[in-house]
Amino acid sequence: MDAMSAMAPPDMNRLDERSLRRQALWRRWLFFGLIFVTALAAGFLMFDILKVNGQTLLNCLALPLFVVLFSWIAGAFWAGIIGFVVRLKGHDPAVLQPQHAPSQPLRGRTAIVTPIYDEDTARVFAGADAVWSSLQQQAAQSSFDLFILSDTRDPQIAIAEEAAWRALVARHGADGRLFYRRRSDNVGRKSGNLAEFVRNWGGAYDYMIVLDADSIMSGLALVSLAEMMDEHPEVGIIQTLPLLAGRDTLFARMLQFAVRLNGAMLASGLAFWQLGESNYWGHNAIIRLRPFAQYCALPRLPGAPPFGGEILSHDIVEAGFMRRAGYKVWLVPEITGSWEEIPSNIIDYAARDRRWAQGNLQHVGVIPMRGLHWLSRLHLLTGVLSYVSSPLWLLVLIISSIVTCMQAVSGHHYFQPGAFSLFPTWPQYRDSEIAALLTMTVIVLLLPKMLGAVLVLRDRSLRAAFGGAPKILGGFLLEQLMSILLAPTMMLFHSEFVLRALLGRSVAWDAQPRGDRGVPWREALRRHKWHLTIGLVWGGAILALAPNYIWWMSPVIVGMLLSVPLTVLTSRSELGLALRRRGWLLTPEETQEPYELATAAAARARGLSPPVDIAPEAMPQRAPLPMMPEPAAYVRLRIVPRRRVATSP
Repeated sequence: MDAMSAMAPPDMNRLDERSLRRQALWRRWLFFGLIFVTALAAGFLMFDILKVNGQTLLNCLALPLFVVLFSWIAGAFWAGIIGFVVRLKGHDPAVLQPQHAPSQPLRGRTAIVTPIYDEDTARVFAGADAVWSSLQQQAAQSSFDLFILSDTRDPQIAIAEEAAWRALVARHGADGRLFYRRRSDNVGRKSGNLAEFVRNWGGAYDYMIVLDADSIMSGLALVSLAEMMDEHPEVGIIQTLPLLAGRDTLFARMLQFAVRLNGAMLASGLAFWQLGESNYWGHNAIIRLRPFAQYCALPRLPGAPPFGGEILSHDIVEAGFMRRAGYKVWLVPEITGSWEEIPSNIIDYAARDRRWAQGNLQHVGVIPMRGLHWLSRLHLLTGVLSYVSSPLWLLVLIISSIVTCMQAVSGHHYFQPGAFSLFPTWPQYRDSEIAALLTMTVIVLLLPKMLGAVLVLRDRSLRAAFGGAPKILGGFLLEQLMSILLAPTMMLFHSEFVLRALLGRSVAWDAQPRGDRGVPWREALRRHKWHLTIGLVWGGAILALAPNYIWWMSPVIVGMLLSVPLTVLTSRSELGLALRRRGWLLTPEETQEPYELATAAAARARGLSPPVDIAPEAMPQRAPLPMMPEPAAYVRLRIVPRRRVATSP
């Protein structure tokens, strides 16, 4: 595809733009209207409960916080409900769909790029081996090249990476199509790594599929993404739904089971109202390269980190810039064959979230930027709230505990001081409103997850792939119980991350731990000592001042008190494997292992092959960095934040 066709203006699209706008209008009115009505109903119930025995300053503070937070969970609820209806129907005609059979050969060339940083070399190249092996089974495989883009600082890991790359090339005989490059510096982190690739080598390709170090995609999924980009020149980014796989600890297996059970349903609900203004999650997605280079350059935010400086969470911002340029961004849940791994324990999961928290909080400075679509601003705001909601929930719980304890200590005043009355003022209770609000909250939190299980149970083949109905229901109950107990710990972690950012403490950019790492007791106690202390003090105060209230707060207090043993036990792979042997928390990827995951597992088991000498003529001799073709041989894309693509031969 030449440069002119690749840069076809967005109004030359093959979708019915007018019809799509009509669909977007009523769908978004419906979605946000349902959220508003749900939050309003919950707010009125809470108002009746709070006002009955007199308004206080704390009550006035708690009510608006509650409405905001209930709106947050109501959004997830209605996305799940809508996604359930879509999945029952079978598909959403307004959402971009992959082709089931290629209609014509691919017109564009695609670079598969994997940025890495001090990663487990064996895992990275086992994944690359699986991706490339699967791709070779596709007729269109010649339209793809694969690049490993290393930011590794450790010299020993760098040596292992080069050896693994040479072995991979020798094993597949794909010299000239499998590339490796290690930067001399890591300016800009992952986004800078990708920007350097786009600037120096992107001109040879029409599209770029970005993978993380733990990502695996099937050849069919890769070809489907390229076909969709060929057919829809108005589309800038297509995001797949990566499923979780490859971990054996109890913590990871619970997440893998939950995402596999509900992920597709929730993604369909999101795609229903987002349509062509969806989001980009930074990996397992395809990007149109020339508009990406022209419009998606990341600015440096004013001020110092953590809120200023280089943008850490670049993906949401790049999606917003792509949409600002007039190109659509789609989430397509129907593309299967897309996987990623999950941190194996709650400590590593929280460490990853700390980086994401700082990156998302930076988006406060991006939201006001000119020209962004209002849904792009909403995505940025949602990313901020995904972490700010935790300290807000903590504040609501603290306020409600203080109010309850104060009322229990002071008691009820039957005769108001200074007021003459023959009759006492009897205390009033709103038992029915309290019961209604509690029921409503439970429904909002649990019903979408139950509907995800219903979708699996009604499909015979899928039901068998999950281990059968009893194991699905048992796994669902186990996962819900553990989620309830782990939620207070994550609330405190996220509150800590937000507080650290507000205090100006920036996060370091470290390599993410991979593999099934068990957490020792000493480490768990060190990381949870303040969580345990808060639980003891909070629970003790309620028991002493308002013992009847402890039953309402028990899920929160118990989760804090059990944080240490829960972290240690859920990080044990032997527990996860024992449950797997008994058929619990199974996923279809385990009962019917896809070729790609099996190939990656076999490559990890095989280990790194010894370095293989590549014939000198097979190596690019003039590359400024190892194992990459000379940039000057390509059309170079200048990444500049202006409405023109500058190229040079």
